[in-house]
Amino acid sequence: MKVLLDTCVWGKAKEKLLQKGHDTIWAGDWPEDPGDLEILELAHKQNRVLITLDKDFGELAIVRKIPHSGIIRLVNVSAKNQAELSIYAIDRYAKLLCKGAIVTVESNRIRIRAAD
Repeated sequence: MKVLLDTCVWGKAKEKLLQKGHDTIWAGDWPEDPGDLEILELAHKQNRVLITLDKDFGELAIVRKIPHSGIIRLVNVSAKNQAELSIYAIDRYAKLLCKGAIVTVESNRIRIRAAD
């Protein structure tokens, strides 16, 4: 799966996603953070699932109806567990993510908001 990691996601998560065969880019590798709207738009243009810790992307996608190609939001997940839980969410919910779902992942539960 094609993935874009937001700058707030632990940079080493990129390596682990790449090792699992996911085409992954990390916004932290860019010279500067372009902001949430541009990150979401770029992810959508490149057909990438966005992985973030930031709840503002939900507002952009739901309230402002900005198109996206799926979002995984990690909530209260330690840096060392971000890659593992992201991979789990991708593997388990790939079909829903491809349809534009928002998957919220916490250490003890997962919530899914299907695309409209």
